[in-house]
Amino acid sequence: MLVSATALLGATLGTVSGLLTLCGLSLLCKSCKKGKLERGDEADPEKAKPSILHTLTQFSVQKSTKPIQPQASLKFPEIYCPKPCVTSQEVINYKEHGAANDTSAAALDTCNQATDREDVFSLPRQASTDETPCTSEQTGAMTKSSSILYPKLHFSISLHKENEELHISIVEAENISVEAGCEGYISGCVSVSEEQRHAQTAIHKLAAHVQWGEELVFALPVEGTEDTDSLDGEVALSLHCCDRFSHNSTLGTMRFKLADISMMLDADCWVDLQPPKQEVASSSGELLLSLSYLPAANRLGVVVMKARGLQSDKLKDNIDLSVKLTLKHLNAKLKKKQTRRVKHKMNPVWNEMMMLELPSELLAKSSVELEVLNLASPGTLLPLGRCVLGLRTSGTGLQHWKQMLDNPRKQIAMWHPLYT
Repeated sequence: MLVSATALLGATLGTVSGLLTLCGLSLLCKSCKKGKLERGDEADPEKAKPSILHTLTQFSVQKSTKPIQPQASLKFPEIYCPKPCVTSQEVINYKEHGAANDTSAAALDTCNQATDREDVFSLPRQASTDETPCTSEQTGAMTKSSSILYPKLHFSISLHKENEELHISIVEAENISVEAGCEGYISGCVSVSEEQRHAQTAIHKLAAHVQWGEELVFALPVEGTEDTDSLDGEVALSLHCCDRFSHNSTLGTMRFKLADISMMLDADCWVDLQPPKQEVASSSGELLLSLSYLPAANRLGVVVMKARGLQSDKLKDNIDLSVKLTLKHLNAKLKKKQTRRVKHKMNPVWNEMMMLELPSELLAKSSVELEVLNLASPGTLLPLGRCVLGLRTSGTGLQHWKQMLDNPRKQIAMWHPLYT
């Protein structure tokens, strides 16, 4: 009896301890699972439960193997498109074109999608003598060959039949470009039947504009006063300059036939005086030169390249050739330079560049003189020939200078005859 009670009590205690052990194990498992879940929620905020620190907004993330292209957060800058000129024909007649203008506007929008569309309004044309649209003239630009101003002479002609005389009234002259302090006069020459009759005005100080108010009187043959159309001859009027060294030079000349006097009687005549022609003479050789002008640097480049066909008695004893360059403004000498000497060659080659500082506003009145020299003996330089380039010259010198002005920053080469 006592043994059975003891066995029953032991079984009961074993059962209770087993149950308690099972409960403890279950609680331990639940606490471990709860800790793992909390750690998982902290690592993945999308699966976390709503709370004060977590918003209710859910984000869907899709995984993809495609490369992600970065997107710019800045807007594309607007492209500047200038508005059409007011004086342009298309803008002035904008409303008249209709569909054509719509097409052009659509094309403009297609080419410039980043810009906002702007309406173009028709504006009335303003009264102006300048018909060039949207052009700004540059002041102090380089002188062009087409803008050269030659001296102008104002005169009138009258025929006195009773005295058998031709009267030419010299009124004034303008566009005269000379050095300060120079004096000048107007001379006239009438050539009739291989006879020449000369007359000239008084000497005046020359300036840009000079008033004369004098008459030149020429005697004509008797048959000339009755019928001027039958006269065979010409009249020449020339403007001369005298510098302080008493050196006379001709600034310009104009000529007309005596048969044309009837059309010019009692009329005010304005005539451009052309530069004097270079006297025809046999050249003593040729000189190859290259010119260029740099407007930005105000520099004139002269390349003395070579010479050919030099013919002179001064080359018999010794051949030691060089070229002397002189830059002139009007009659004043600004700069002198000289090349190296080449010995024992009748066709010398120098290929030397000389840079000269010359402002663009002085180009029209400047010139370059080149002279080929031979060193016959120590200290003795003999000139073989010379050539002059500028707007006041003629022939190849004038042509070369004009081409240089019309083509800035370009090398222009040309052969020039040498005259003694």
